[in-house]
Amino acid sequence: MVSESTKQKEEKIPVSSDLPKNEQYLKERIGLGVSFDIGVRKLKILNKWVNIYFVNGLCDSNIIIELLKEMVEINDNEVPVYNTRNLIENRLVHQQVQPAKTMDEVVDQLLSGLIIILIEDESQGFIVDVRSYPGRSPEEPDNEKIVRGSRDGYTENIIENTALTRRRIRDERLRYEILQVGERSKTDICIAYIEDVADKQLIEVIRKELNEITIDGVPMADKTIEEFLVKQGFNPFPLVRYTERPDVGATHLLEGHVLIMVDTSPSVIITPTTFFHHVQHAEEYRQTPAVGAYYRWIRFFGMFIAMFLTPLWFLLVLEPQLLPPALEFVGPNEETNVPVVVQLLIADFGLDLLRMAAIHTPTPLSTAMGLIAAVLIGQIAIDVGLFVPEVILYVAVAAIGTFATPSYELAVANKLVRTIFILSVALFGVPGFMISVTVALIFLIQIRSLNTPYLWPFVPFNPKAFMQILVRISVPLSKTRPSIVHPRNPKKQPT
Repeated sequence: MVSESTKQKEEKIPVSSDLPKNEQYLKERIGLGVSFDIGVRKLKILNKWVNIYFVNGLCDSNIIIELLKEMVEINDNEVPVYNTRNLIENRLVHQQVQPAKTMDEVVDQLLSGLIIILIEDESQGFIVDVRSYPGRSPEEPDNEKIVRGSRDGYTENIIENTALTRRRIRDERLRYEILQVGERSKTDICIAYIEDVADKQLIEVIRKELNEITIDGVPMADKTIEEFLVKQGFNPFPLVRYTERPDVGATHLLEGHVLIMVDTSPSVIITPTTFFHHVQHAEEYRQTPAVGAYYRWIRFFGMFIAMFLTPLWFLLVLEPQLLPPALEFVGPNEETNVPVVVQLLIADFGLDLLRMAAIHTPTPLSTAMGLIAAVLIGQIAIDVGLFVPEVILYVAVAAIGTFATPSYELAVANKLVRTIFILSVALFGVPGFMISVTVALIFLIQIRSLNTPYLWPFVPFNPKAFMQILVRISVPLSKTRPSIVHPRNPKKQPT
């Protein structure tokens, strides 16, 4: 059954020339007079009533006061004319003024923080953009820190985020398409791309998916949009990349990617992305190519040990005959009543528990909590025989590799895969390890994010692009855009 408010919205009720009728509509639709933050200021300009509607907390009061002064001065400097609407429009000293034709548009824009001006005996009003959303100033994101480079970062304000990106790309072909998602939240979402670079088909797919989202609201912002966009299901691997750095977002725009900015979220979604997009970090491009390549290989090594160190060590514990003579020392030197697989799982889960406890612990207490967990619990667990020292060692080294992974989402996915490897080794030994690794590789190969092969350029193999993944080459030598995004203009540097 369709509600009355939904019927009114579908009918696109026009703005009435009868001001009391418009006011009654707003009282019924958005609670004017009930909600304290929705207000109206009524003025009489040249013998006509003018109503200015606003939402406290989302508007810049200083700008509204200046507009009110300009309109009040009309009574002192002008005589009654036939077209009062044009006279008021000329006195709206603001760069963003547009007509208000329907009440549905009035409601949407009013709740977004714009002010609405309705005039007696006029069937069209004005919408003036005086938004001033509460939020923090741009600052360096905690999870993408670098030694050298810019210290600004995206914020929860979508207007600031578009400005931070345009400051870095002053191209007349940079496009920002705005739309709203959520029947109740009406959250602003911006699709950003460079018109003559990004693939038209990709833009159309993203636009279509976003327009088809039907939901009450998106209070969780970008994560909700991601789940509608890529339909991830129970796949643990991230299918889009998040960034809070404007320089990273601008770099991907120039490569032909499409960004999705969601109001109230400081994270910008980069599409499409592959597995290898999640293993790169801005620090690599703030250093010389040699140093950047070195950092990249260290990260690759960290990711490798995060996934394979503990399963391989556990396999060698179960199958000591696989060890060469030089590595016979590998394995527990002490016996314990707790199986090694249980020790590994308890230690892994304990680290996750410690991480979650650190998140929920006030900052002044988190350091003390970490010391208690690491020194007291870890040492006592070894002394009482719950853990052997080697388990603590290898689990800790694997955790360091997890923290070295640039993408938090990929790090968590790798940890889940590592747990599956450990269980496979415990159940089936060497065949279990080989089969689980093969299944994981096949699973990654068949993943497609927005029709993009997840393991490109490894599968399908592209030698030139794969070399750029392995080694960070200098910018002057990188003359083409990644072919995986199907750029309309494949050349980075004009000739």
